[in-house]
Formats: sequence, structure tokens, C-alpha cells
Amino acid sequence: MFKKILIANRGEIAIRVIRACREMKIATVAIYSEADSESLHVRMADESVCVGSAPSKDSYLNMPNIISAALITGAEAIHPGYAYFSEQPQFAEACEACNIKFIGPKASAIELMGDKARAKETAAKAGVPCIPGSKGLVKSEQDAFKTASKMGYPVRLKATAGGGGRGIRVVMAEDELAAQLKIATAEAASAFGNGDLYLEKEIEEPRHVEVQLLGDEHGNYVHLGERECSIQRRNQKLLEEAPSTAVTPSIRAKMGEAAIKLAKAVGYSNAGTVEFLLDKHGRFYFMEMNTRVQVEHPVTEFVTGVDIVKEQIRVAAGEKLCVSQKDIEINGHSIECRIIAEDPANNFAPSVGRIDHYAAPGGIGVRLDTHIYSGYDIPPYYDAMLAKLIVWGKDRNEAIARMSRCLSEFEIDGIKTNISYQQRILANGYFRRGELSTAFIPRCMNGNE
Repeated sequence: MFKKILIANRGEIAIRVIRACREMKIATVAIYSEADSESLHVRMADESVCVGSAPSKDSYLNMPNIISAALITGAEAIHPGYAYFSEQPQFAEACEACNIKFIGPKASAIELMGDKARAKETAAKAGVPCIPGSKGLVKSEQDAFKTASKMGYPVRLKATAGGGGRGIRVVMAEDELAAQLKIATAEAASAFGNGDLYLEKEIEEPRHVEVQLLGDEHGNYVHLGERECSIQRRNQKLLEEAPSTAVTPSIRAKMGEAAIKLAKAVGYSNAGTVEFLLDKHGRFYFMEMNTRVQVEHPVTEFVTGVDIVKEQIRVAAGEKLCVSQKDIEINGHSIECRIIAEDPANNFAPSVGRIDHYAAPGGIGVRLDTHIYSGYDIPPYYDAMLAKLIVWGKDRNEAIARMSRCLSEFEIDGIKTNISYQQRILANGYFRRGELSTAFIPRCMNGNE
């Protein structure tokens, strides 16, 4: 087992990894930017190293400085968290070249699954159901028109190097395609340095359901059931739950089997998530694979009792998985609300400044993953998520009641947050009945229930 791990991230995920390491008696090294010198993850780690100035490109995306910090402090492994370098094969390769263990899959798996067109081809060859779409990348405007015409509208343009909802455009009719193609290409090139796109048939009002899996370096795999991630605004997840109200034990088994088929096909090890679209007939289609720990992993931990981050560390150290498929049982229901520094009354404009007062909810079945505290200054340079509030209940109704109670207790003064918006989601009749789709926000959050 490792004696020291560097966490190449910030905020709540850095704290999440530090806590797992502390319980495993592993020393930790935090990295931080000049803007994050007073951040909680810096205080909690055993050691800390400043890796650059405030902008992410100069600090949390400064590969030479991060690798140097690991070497200087004697860290044997690096946990990337999510975002930043978590899905960059070049970073995994740099770690390997410096004899530092990257806590994640091999660079080859990251690269293959990070290219959405190649990932889809790989999934199809492995026998995983895929959404009908273009064979490879869209080569030209003419190619896009031809492919879309064959599939029939609506269609979806997607950036092959995409993530976070960027580089995605839904095209409802032929006369919209040329303009949307230009917009999606420009957005993808700006966000990812790669403007390549592919086309998919748009599955109307599907659910976004993902399967958590774990694999070790000895060829053992296990899936931990599914998460419902359909509550999204502008393709960004806001609220997640496990299990999904639409997934039967039969569908769960089939989804899990498909996810493991894909993992085996790419020689995957460590934690990963395979994302699917689920239609109203119970048919599911592969979307993409995330080769890292997910923001919403706590809901899976609550209903399975498996510590995903500890399993990541054990697998990276060469150990076998601590659980097998027969050990996995879904117990109760869990919901996660992402608490974001934004103003729902002002078109969700970002909110920065000092937290004057902070009071966290608590009680049985409540977990709060956060890096904020009273007096904390929210820097304007990074993701606006402040906290993840997660609850568990013996069933979905209890989980909803518990989350509603916790949101009413949560106090963050000095800035604007989306707490009231999350309360509205929880109170919505469609949500309470489990009538969900990725169109929930635009369709159901306009006051009509």
C-alpha cells in the first residue's frame, strides 16, 4: 500500500480523497493555487505545495509543477479527482514515466474512451447497445446532411472530445443543421481544442442513467448498480439519485453486464462510469464512459456500502477488489443535490464573495461533502459548486423528505446559492412521482406541476 498520495485537485473532491487516505493511514499532499491558500483541503492535508497562480492553466493544469510537487514530497501516487487531469492520458503517461502511480485507468483506456466516436465504435463491437449515428466523425457539411437524412430528425451533434455539456446541439429540422453545425464546431474547438463532431439520433425525452463499475488489475469486475442523472440544466447535472425509479432488476442486470463488457473490451481497471440513455420502453443505449470518479459517486456509496475512493486506491496499489458481484445489494434510496454559487433569480449568474454565515444540516442518513466554511472567500476562477448534500432513506419517499428537511436547514449567507431552486425540484409533482427525463428542467420547472 502507498505511504503517501498527492491529490491533484481542489475543493470537496480533494477533501474526499484526503479523508479516505487518513482512514487508510496514508499521508497526503495537497496542491493549491495562490487563490486557494486558505482552502480547507490545504489545511486538512499532511503537506501542501503551491503549484502556481490563480488561473487553472497556471496551477491545477500545470503538469510540470504538479509532477515536481509529487517528486519533491516523495508521493508514490497521484489521485486526480474529477475534471482537471483526471481524464488526460498525457498526465497518466507523465506519472508513469516518473515512476508515480496514477490512481485511475491506463492512459490507453482514457484516450480510447475520451474520444466519443471511437468509444462508441468500441462499445458496439463489444455488444453494447448504441444510439444510431454517424460512422465515425462528420467529415463535412454535406456528410452531416446525408447522415441526418438517413437517420431522420431530430438529431444530436456532439463533440468527440466533449464534456460538461459543451459542443452539443440538438437539431430538430433540416433547415437548422448548417447553422448548428457551425456553432457546435466552434464551441468544441474553443472548449477542447478539437472541433471534431459526430451525429447521433436524438432519443426524445430519455432518462440519463449511468452504471458505476470497478475493475482491478487482476481481471475482476463488479458493477454497483445505477444512478439516475436526468435532472440537468444545460446538460449539467443538478440532482442525482440511486437507484432509478425506471430501472427494474432485469434492466439493472443487463445494464451492468453491458458496462462490464465494455470495461473488459478496453482492459479497464479502477473506477469508471458507463452512461446510458434509457427510453420509455426500457431500451438503453450507450452514451459515453467517464474514466474517473464521478461527482455523484456518494449516492452509490450510500445504497451499496462500498467506499469507491478506497477501492480506487487499493486497485491502484495492485490489490484485488474487496467485493464481488454477489456481495452487491441495493439498500434503500439516496439523493444528492449539488449546491452551487449562483443566482437562480438572475439567470443563474455566478455568485462570488465571502461566506458571512454558514450552518450545515445534519442528522441520521445525511452526508455533506464540501470545502466551504464561515469566512471563506469564494474565488472567481473555478467551478461554482460549493457542496454536495447527500441523504439516504429506507425508500425514495423518506429520502425526499430528508433532503427537503436538510435543504431547509442549510444556511449560506453572503452569496447567492441554488438551495431554493433545489427545494423547488424536490417539491415538484413530476419529480415526486418519479416521472423524469432529461427534459425535466425546461418542461417541469416553469411552475406547472
